[in-house]
Amino acid sequence: MLTMNDWVAAFLLLSGACFCLVAAIGLIRFGDLFLRIHAATKAGAFGGSLVALACGFHFGTLSGWLHTVLIIAFFYVTAPVAAHMLGRQEFLRMKRQNAAENVRDESKND
Repeated sequence: MLTMNDWVAAFLLLSGACFCLVAAIGLIRFGDLFLRIHAATKAGAFGGSLVALACGFHFGTLSGWLHTVLIIAFFYVTAPVAAHMLGRQEFLRMKRQNAAENVRDESKND
């Protein structure tokens, strides 16, 4: 017989899997790097957090909940930082590339 914790864990697991699927589809469908970063960090971190919550409900022990809280904190601390670093490097690369193209265009006009 399934308990209420099992039903909640199953619902959270399926919901988390759906959010992770949406994040994966966003990575494939979006063309721009900045949009891909957004899809991966927002939906991926939320989906992973739902899966971690499902594990917490499934195991139901203090140790299980402590691991769940630490995993969720890890997701929400590392995902935005990594996305910011990737986005910043892409922005700086595009800025340098545009500056180099402008220098080449000006030398052709002379």
